[in-house]
Order: sequence, then structure tokens, then C-alpha cells
Amino acid sequence: MTDIAIKCDGLSKQYRIGERESYKALRDVITDAATAPFRRVRSAMRNANGSQVRTPKSEIRNSFWALDDVSFEVKRGEVVGIIGRNGAGKSTLLKILSRITKPTRGHARIHGRVGSLLEVGTGFHPELTGRENIYLNAAILGMRKAEVAKRFDEIVAFAEVEKFIDTPVKRYSSGMYVRLAFAVAAHLEPEILVIDEVLAVGDAAFQKKCLGKIGEVAHGGRTVLFVSHNMEAILRLCDRAVLLEGGAIATHGETAEVVGAYLRTGASQLEIVDLTEAMRGISVRGQALLTAVRMDPLKPHGSWRLPFGEEISFEVEIEAKAKVHQIELGVALNSGRGFEIASCFSSQSLVRSALEPGRYKYSVKYPALRLVPGAYSFGLGLRSDAGFEDYIADAFTIEVVPSELSASFGADSFRGAIVPEARFRLVPIASSLPQTCLT
Repeated sequence: MTDIAIKCDGLSKQYRIGERESYKALRDVITDAATAPFRRVRSAMRNANGSQVRTPKSEIRNSFWALDDVSFEVKRGEVVGIIGRNGAGKSTLLKILSRITKPTRGHARIHGRVGSLLEVGTGFHPELTGRENIYLNAAILGMRKAEVAKRFDEIVAFAEVEKFIDTPVKRYSSGMYVRLAFAVAAHLEPEILVIDEVLAVGDAAFQKKCLGKIGEVAHGGRTVLFVSHNMEAILRLCDRAVLLEGGAIATHGETAEVVGAYLRTGASQLEIVDLTEAMRGISVRGQALLTAVRMDPLKPHGSWRLPFGEEISFEVEIEAKAKVHQIELGVALNSGRGFEIASCFSSQSLVRSALEPGRYKYSVKYPALRLVPGAYSFGLGLRSDAGFEDYIADAFTIEVVPSELSASFGADSFRGAIVPEARFRLVPIASSLPQTCLT
């Protein structure tokens, strides 16, 4: 038996902009087979007349390659992280490996049963109950009913849906949906487990439990492909990582090196970061919106890359669509590994006030925040007396670079995130040491 679980050769996927991908039912397959001889005759007649079938130029222009010549191997028992920015091609790659969509070019060889968790409700029938969907998913994986019965109670307990196991899943919340879907995928023991960022739907406690289960699955010798923006989880769980950029592999290899390459390319490059099209992670009211972040206009262009010890300052532009009361800006500082370092609110120094419809800007300054060299992201939120008006978990990124000051502290090799201001004092204890020992 080969020790290769997944082998991708020249995997490419092209999408037509504005065109939906078609999926064939059984009747379509039968119809295609019946009409194939007639299509071949018509094609032969066109070729005999000297005409050639060409792809319209409009189709070439109105398309893009979500994946472009992706090749890599995953050995049995490896845990491989797939990382990259939004739109890099990560989800497309997993859909091809899960046989949900077909590649335009290239091919992937998969040795073993694949269990996929790509989006909320993947593989579930909304009209069936949680119990029925567990058995349905098991049947798709080729497992017998007796095998499922042995794991059934464990699956339900892990998903924490005991009270609702005989309720149609269309009535589940998104959190319940993903808890049950993950429990099924992880406990029914496919040889290959494919997991997308869908775990972010669950609450913090369940995410922690899922990451623990992924580690348990990996140590059990099964193969795992794991897509996540949580670099801490990638570093902790994955043997290797693959970085995708623009549908192609930018680099792959040892996890820490690949994550480092990913973080180094993260600093915002433009003077103004447009937030109008940024992904909103939670449901927001939208009466006031975050529209842009501008680097400090008093600093030279490129100041998203800051020397260690330099103050961090930027402006956040917002637009009030209607009158809002008690508005405040929240800023979360996150490490490149995905955990929150610190949070603050404008109400710490400004009175929460009402805003009339119009455009405004907040000035934000961290005068003495000594961040260890590396990449950091900022989350932004607008909150009024009615709740969250807007929230962007990953609004923009900065890079702190080494300086003479960081070298003097030895901060370039620190594992933490901040070098705090601390004062130390050394004094002799008269009863145990002579004064001359400390001079």
C-alpha cells in the first residue's frame, strides 16, 4: 500500500464570472449518452466544412482561475495546514479534494475515505433529523449501521445536541449544525479528514474542543487537511503547511517557516485601507459603518511597517447612515498567531455621544506599545446603545520590524508579543550576603 494519501498534479480550476457551475442529475447523464452520437456527427460535419469551434473572447475575459497548477503530496498520517488570504483558492482546493467540484485541468489521487466539513450543513439533509443525518453520512462514507451504533452516543454527546437529536436539522441554529457536522466527521473515522474555516461558527469553548479532537485524530494516524486563519492552531496542530496566493502555491514546507512567510506579506500596502467590502464576521445593525483606515498622515508612506518601539497611530473613517446614540469605537489588537493581545474603546478617553447622519473619523494612537517584531492585525467595531453597528475582525495589518532598540532588549527572539515597561531592583539581603558581593 502506498504511503501517499493525497497527490495533486497540476490542479487548476477556472470559473466563469456570472455563471453557475452545473451539476448533473441521472436523467442528464442518460440524455447526454443518448445524444452523444448525434453531437459527434454534427462536429464532424463542421470540421469537414473547415469551420473551427473557438472559445468566445468574452468567455476568456469573463473568467478567472481560482486554482492554477497546484501540485503537492500529503503522506498518510500527516496534518497539513492550508493557509492564505481570502480568495487565495483554499476552499476551492478542498472542494475538489472532496469531489464536490471537478478541476478544469490536472487531477488529484486520493487513497482512502474522505470526511469533509467545508461549510455549515455540508452533507446534511435539512428535512431529516439529527439522528437520521448521522446514519446518512455514515452510509455515504461506506460504514455499516452496526459501526455507527457503537459511536452514536459519543457523537451526540460531543455535539451537545441530545435534546434535539430527533428534530429536523433545518430548525438547528448554525452553531448546532456545525457541532453535529464536526462530531460526525471526526467520529466516523474516515481515513482523510478535510476541514475548512467552518469551525469559526462555533463558540470559543466548542472551537477549543474541536481543536483538541483534531489533534487526537491526527495522533491516531489519520490524514488531516486543515484550513484556518488561526495561525496559533495551524502552528500547534500541523506537521507541514501550504501557502496559497492567487490560486497558486507561494511556498510549502515546515509549518513555522510557511506561517512566517504568510505573516510577512500581511502588512497593508496602501495608504488608505478600504473597509467597505471587508467581511463582517457577525450580524450587525449597519446604521453606522466602518469605511476606511488611513495611516497617520504625518508619517511617510509605508508606515504600516513600523520599527520596534515607535508609536502606532492611524485614523478610522466611519459613516453614520442614520442618527445613532452612544456611539463608540472598539479596537482589538491581535497577534499574527490569531490570539487577542489587548482591546480598548474610545469611551476610555471620549464621551459616548450621538451622531447625526454624515462622515466622521476617529484618531487612534498607541504612544508606548512595544510590540515584538512580527505581524499584527487590528479588529474594529462600532457599538451604539442599540448594539453592534459594524464589526470587522481583521480590518488591517501592520508589521513591526527590528530596530536598534529591539536588538538591545533582545526582543527579536522573544516568543511573546509585548515588551512591557518594567523596573527591576537588586538589593543585598544583609543576613545572607556581604555587601561587597554585589558591588
